[in-house]
Amino acid sequence: MSITRIAVRYAKPLLELAEERKSLEAVRADMLGFAELCKTNRDFALMLKSPIIPHLKKAQILKAIFDTKVDALTSTFFDIVVRKNREKFLPEIAKEFNTLYNEKMGFQEATVTTPIALDDKERKSFEKLVNDITGKKPLLTEKVDPELIGGYKLSLGDRQIDESISGQLKDLKLKFQKETI
Repeated sequence: MSITRIAVRYAKPLLELAEERKSLEAVRADMLGFAELCKTNRDFALMLKSPIIPHLKKAQILKAIFDTKVDALTSTFFDIVVRKNREKFLPEIAKEFNTLYNEKMGFQEATVTTPIALDDKERKSFEKLVNDITGKKPLLTEKVDPELIGGYKLSLGDRQIDESISGQLKDLKLKFQKETI
């Protein structure tokens, strides 16, 4: 079974239960924090995936780190996942939970890359563009890449709009190469 299917199988019921218990925002914050921890702390992520560390030890580690800092539902969820020997999928489950949450609430994650930092007017312009394309409320992440020279790159899930000067130069280079062959 694919990792994505496993992640959906655990994330979807957690989302529904959190909504039923009216703790959706708290569980979402927990899942965002957990995903961020897994992304920034390589040792923690490797511990979850390690076949050498026993499952009970992993459960103790998760309990020690998160028990008093997260919602009771999140803590119970971590315990269940570890008892099912699926703790190595927790980072993907947290990511999938956030994806499902965004779909449910009508949000669209988008990343805009520009050669310089955006000001408020430009930010609002990109938010409007994302809203016009997807019909959803944008969750905009900004990146700065001076190599773009000018323009922007906008990523919406698996779609990418490249209106950068460096992208246009690459396209032009490809056209010249095709014509000279």
